Amino acid sequence: MTDSPFIVDLTEENFPEVIGKGSRERPVLVDFWASWCQPCRILMPLLDRLAEEYGGKFILAKLNTEEQQQLASRFGIRSIPTVKVFRDGQPVDEFMGALPEAEIRSFLDRHIPRESDGLVARADDLLRSGDSNGAAKLIDEARSMDPDNPRVLLAVIRLQAALGQVDEAESALSRLPMAMLEDPEINVLKARLLFARAAAASAPVPQMEAALAAGHADSPTLFGLAAHRVEENRHEEGLELLLELMKRDRDYDDQAARRGMLAVFDILGGSGELVSRYRNKMFNLLH
Repeated sequence: MTDSPFIVDLTEENFPEVIGKGSRERPVLVDFWASWCQPCRILMPLLDRLAEEYGGKFILAKLNTEEQQQLASRFGIRSIPTVKVFRDGQPVDEFMGALPEAEIRSFLDRHIPRESDGLVARADDLLRSGDSNGAAKLIDEARSMDPDNPRVLLAVIRLQAALGQVDEAESALSRLPMAMLEDPEINVLKARLLFARAAAASAPVPQMEAALAAGHADSPTLFGLAAHRVEENRHEEGLELLLELMKRDRDYDDQAARRGMLAVFDILGGSGELVSRYRNKMFNLLH
């Protein structure tokens, strides 16, 4: 056992408190290790030092896979060391192996709250409500305050996507640091940019809606209208249009409908009733 308030040995008994409750207050870094694992012995003192240095911005929870086999099995641990970050009771990111200190710091900084995160959160709220000018002002303020915050970089790309600046957003994505490319939001941004580009290239929405109502919607119309629906966060309507396109013209634009449905699933977080329902519909249609 450790005397540090920032480090704890994780067991079945304290799991609800450390992960279930604790990860709602701050990130919990779970280190899956074993006594026979030499890389684990290299990684562990580095994680200990970082936990102390960060002073409680995250909790380091050590899970001995030999003593806590059921917990390790629950999270599908196949190799060690494996390190997972938990937020709100769920694993949100991970790395395997004894990474260099600089890479671990970069990994941590993706998940540890910073002062500028509040501005980013407010900007995202404004963006969702359609106030791109207000969002841009807050993002500029966050960027001036904390230019190295990776969440500010992602906020800039979200703003560019919302403004239809697809080329700029894709260029910014390509320039992100390698350490950020594992962030789950990257797939979401790529999915949003797919629909932003398709919406920008489509015919006017009233024209496409009229063609759909008259039963004359061709494949570009179905995909373009689906892109607009997803852009408007009308995800179920978008999925229904993409499913219809799959039924009519599965190979259109290199299976754009199937790729589009997978992109919507990414936007929706990959789970939930809507994702499950349309994933089943897509599977049944394909098979």
